[in-house]
Amino acid sequence: MSEEKHHHSLFHHHKDGNDNKPVDYAKEEKSHKHKQHLAELGTVAAGAFALHEKHKGKKDIENAQKHKIEQGIAVAAAIGAGGYAFHEHHQKKEAKEDGKHHR
Repeated sequence: MSEEKHHHSLFHHHKDGNDNKPVDYAKEEKSHKHKQHLAELGTVAAGAFALHEKHKGKKDIENAQKHKIEQGIAVAAAIGAGGYAFHEHHQKKEAKEDGKHHR
């Protein structure tokens, strides 16, 4: 068995033959920062939509159940986007640390 440590990750797929290319850690960090900001924006937007639907549910009694369901979906989207932002934040930190160690 090889003593090399192979780390399998869900989000970082390495194609065969690209192992010789140097990794641009600054570019990787910038990419994760951009994705983090987009995810944060998605979190805020979904949260705002959830509040909007909550308000609509109180105003429109006839369709309150529909608004409550849409509110729940928006809350789930906000939580998912927040989790993705958290993930990208840690990926950004990891790229920054890797960049410091490989200089």
